[in-house]
Amino acid sequence: MNQDVFAALAAALERGEEVALVTIVSSTGSTPQRVGAKMLVYADGRTVGTIGGGCYENDAFWKARETIKARKPLNVRYELTDDIAEESGLICGGQMEVFIEPVEPSPDLYIFGAGHVGYFLGRMAFDTGFRVHVIDDREKFASSERFGDGIEVIVEDIPAWLEAHSLPSTAYAVVVTRGHKHDIDALRALVHGPLRYVGLIGSRAKVKRIFDVLHAEGTAPETLKSVHAPIGLDIGAITPQEIAVSILAELIAVKHGKIAESSVAAVSMRWEGALKR
Repeated sequence: MNQDVFAALAAALERGEEVALVTIVSSTGSTPQRVGAKMLVYADGRTVGTIGGGCYENDAFWKARETIKARKPLNVRYELTDDIAEESGLICGGQMEVFIEPVEPSPDLYIFGAGHVGYFLGRMAFDTGFRVHVIDDREKFASSERFGDGIEVIVEDIPAWLEAHSLPSTAYAVVVTRGHKHDIDALRALVHGPLRYVGLIGSRAKVKRIFDVLHAEGTAPETLKSVHAPIGLDIGAITPQEIAVSILAELIAVKHGKIAESSVAAVSMRWEGALKR
């Protein structure tokens, strides 16, 4: 049975799908499944495998779906003589502990702009486990030979590409194009999709100008609050390599839930304040 679970897990990760793996990690007394039994739970409610059935499996199922949303693992202990066992007829007299682990595929990082910062960010992000996609309309910069193996490089007009493609909700998007117009064109499309991360390079003054344009076009201030701008952690970065490091550090921090929403929205809140004055 666990072979089916492992095969389904591998297939889900290949498709870029988030799942949760439920495993019995300890048991005492009489239990319907042994230690090591596994169940795979998909975000849409599908399952593969079993940890024994009954109400406690149903409880673990719902907790697994919550861990996918929260992106945090969970330990749960079940007493098979309690009410939840009695409801399912599994009064075995034992105890069981399960570990529920959200499992994510390698995150997709879309870099809009293949200039110096985009180049160094792409290389470093690929080395740290991101699936990197670079989009730019300049063949001189957007070339597979320049970025190397393993990175998808797309030579196409950025707004046209974004209009034709939908990014997965788990994707990370970084806007580091060669100018304000291209930044606005990219951000205009990105802010309306539910993405895990959207970042915009530039000074606070540049960010405010771009936000002003999008607001004048009808983009709600609440929509812009999710944009990480200015992009990257504040480490005093100056060179393209250092800026790429600061951006990658922020991507990793978001990936592991280390950045609070309040810090993400700080610039947007200041921009909203400027609009009201």
